[in-house]
Amino acid sequence: MAQFFFKYGAMNSGKSLEIIKVAHNYEEQNKQVEIFTSALDTRTSVGTVASRTGYQRQAIPITDDMDLFESIKALGHRYCILVDEAQFLTKEHVLQLARVVDELDIPVMAFGLKNDFTNELFEGSKYLLLYADKIEEIKTICWFCHKKAMMNLRFVDGKPVYEGEQIQIGGNESYLPVCRKCYFQPGELR
Repeated sequence: MAQFFFKYGAMNSGKSLEIIKVAHNYEEQNKQVEIFTSALDTRTSVGTVASRTGYQRQAIPITDDMDLFESIKALGHRYCILVDEAQFLTKEHVLQLARVVDELDIPVMAFGLKNDFTNELFEGSKYLLLYADKIEEIKTICWFCHKKAMMNLRFVDGKPVYEGEQIQIGGNESYLPVCRKCYFQPGELR
């Protein structure tokens, strides 16, 4: 029986690399998967899952008005659906993915951030935490110390910021993974 997975981690924890690895493992066994990612993520290009390690895969971009259930159903049989940048999903998208699992019997693995730079849940993350069958943290270490990173610290002009728009697309130039202590008392940028 298929299950719905939410795998979350702070920035730079290897979520996109994990998607690329999972897709490779399925495809090496001639099992077709489909990768989706948010159309909001334009860091490389729309419809691209890109890891900081340099690996990339093409994906179907998810727009706000997209019906994921119908889109996946129209693709035909897939062994697994992989979703990157899942924090940007809407509640409706999450419910549509749950239907993919329950009605089409296709496993769905969604990867994304749990919380934003102000430590509030993203809409997609909130509903993934509520509806996923299995929830797993992908761990990484704090940029400034040796502890586990569980927060994302946003920087503007080299200074931490704690207010602003929830969505600002960026990588290491804008965000660093940090522990709770370093979130409130960040060290020197290296």
